[in-house]
Amino acid sequence: MVAVIKTGHSLHRTLNYNENKVKEGLARCIGQGNYPLNVDKMSFTMKLNRLLKRAELNPNVSRNSVHISLNFDPSERLSDEKMKIIADAYMEKIGFGKQPYLIYRHEDAGHPHLHLVTTNIEANGNRIGLHHLGIRKSEPARKAIEEAFGLIKAEHQKRSLYQIKPVSPQKVQYGKSATKRAIQNVLENILDQYKYTSLLQLNAILRQYNIKADRGNETSRMYRNNGLVYRVLDAQGDPIGVPIKASLFYNKPTLKSLEKKFAANKQKKTRDKLRLKNTIDKLLSGKENSSLEEFTKTLDKQGIHTVLRQNEEGNIYGMTYVDHRTGCIFNGSELGKPYSAKAIQERLGLREVSGPNLHSARKPGLGLQPQHTAAETKDTFTDSEQSTSKEFEKHTETLLDHLLQPEQVPDYLPYHLKKHRKKKKRKK
Repeated sequence: MVAVIKTGHSLHRTLNYNENKVKEGLARCIGQGNYPLNVDKMSFTMKLNRLLKRAELNPNVSRNSVHISLNFDPSERLSDEKMKIIADAYMEKIGFGKQPYLIYRHEDAGHPHLHLVTTNIEANGNRIGLHHLGIRKSEPARKAIEEAFGLIKAEHQKRSLYQIKPVSPQKVQYGKSATKRAIQNVLENILDQYKYTSLLQLNAILRQYNIKADRGNETSRMYRNNGLVYRVLDAQGDPIGVPIKASLFYNKPTLKSLEKKFAANKQKKTRDKLRLKNTIDKLLSGKENSSLEEFTKTLDKQGIHTVLRQNEEGNIYGMTYVDHRTGCIFNGSELGKPYSAKAIQERLGLREVSGPNLHSARKPGLGLQPQHTAAETKDTFTDSEQSTSKEFEKHTETLLDHLLQPEQVPDYLPYHLKKHRKKKKRKK
């Protein structure tokens, strides 16, 4: 069993997320704890008001929403009744046994799991501490429940079973709700698990799941107002379907919210920078004249995805590294100059022709010629080419002197050497 705990500022938003799943036929509310009625006799308003009334006992607490998911191995066949018993035992062990809570069984993934919605405000108005709740109470509770109910232990489960799958662009044809649900599932697993410091870095990981966070054109109204939408991409990386506003998602991944994460992630990424640099250095040692494609494929095998940024001419001007091992995303420039796109290509022994030298490197009837150093070029000149070059330089120098010569050259004397004339006294 794997337990995931999330806290928030809005009980309404947390409950609404689960109730929307129920409306879509992807979840069922199978039980409740410390409510006066059974769930089948309660409306949405009754469920919500019970939680809000409890939260009002301590208005000074802003983060009063607790959302927990318990995930089981796909091979386990659990009835609703057994899930409810497990949920009650888990809530009791983590200190939420006397809190009002709702139990939802979700059926939108490949493994059985349930969601618990509750608040951390007690009946006397005290607040249940959420700091390190997972380490202090959830982990011991999880292990005890696995032993008591004979569940498959989390340590023995394959992590791949819980990894998110890429969003298929074909889901767009089912309408806005299907697209929103697909994007929501990816965002829930990406936003809090990876460390990124810009929208560019966030998109580096989102694009692996055919999703893009888009601010629009710089001249657009959405860009000026700091708006943000999420879009599904097709196989070519082009947007497809209807864009969805960030504010419409359950976890509110707006630009303002992301910018707070950008600032917090800057410090968190520092300790993992050296590990990535060492991996790249080790790979590049003795790898001269290797292709860039081979370099990125080798990194990918080690859990590091590389995103290459190219201009319209196809020249690579930037690289972003997505380190799945540590969950950190770095631009090449963040790691240092030796890890930028240009430096990596040079370390691989690749020579690229820059824009201004394209015409000078091209000869009639030939393709692009390799660039040479000044010493190599001098050694390849013949005597006739050298004489022709000298005559051309002499002619060019004479012509430039003539063009740059001023029409009139006045006698110039520095100011401090000039004799200053005495002022004449005015006669009265």
